[in-house]
Amino acid sequence: PVIYSGGKIQLSVHVGLASSAKALIILEQCGKNKGYQEMDVCGFHPEGGCCMLDGPEKIESTINMKTLCKNISLEGIDIIFSRDAGRYICDYTYYTSLYYGNGRAAFIHVPPLSTSVTADFLGKALQTIILEMLKQCGDQRK
Repeated sequence: PVIYSGGKIQLSVHVGLASSAKALIILEQCGKNKGYQEMDVCGFHPEGGCCMLDGPEKIESTINMKTLCKNISLEGIDIIFSRDAGRYICDYTYYTSLYYGNGRAAFIHVPPLSTSVTADFLGKALQTIILEMLKQCGDQRK
């Protein structure tokens, strides 16, 4: 989702699948510009292996994901902080969003749905996380 306030984008939130994570939500702190070697399913490969030829090496989110992990507790699932979204479609999307949004973006990796991680459960978990992110956005404006 993209969250607006006063006609301006406050935060873009991206969600991607971490297929190896079973009961784990991963909050990504930064997007990386270089190191994209694999082609996507359509055969796309970023020119020069990077998102933006003139972009910085990495861009940090304005959201402090480490603090967010400490402030949120969800029964039945762990939440961790990460600084590497994987140099594939997720990282590419995140970096680009951070680049154009001046750091006002977030990326959340979620586990596949299962009997313990249902769509309803995951939806409520994402709602809790995004509300905490918006609190940080509000604190940054003060």
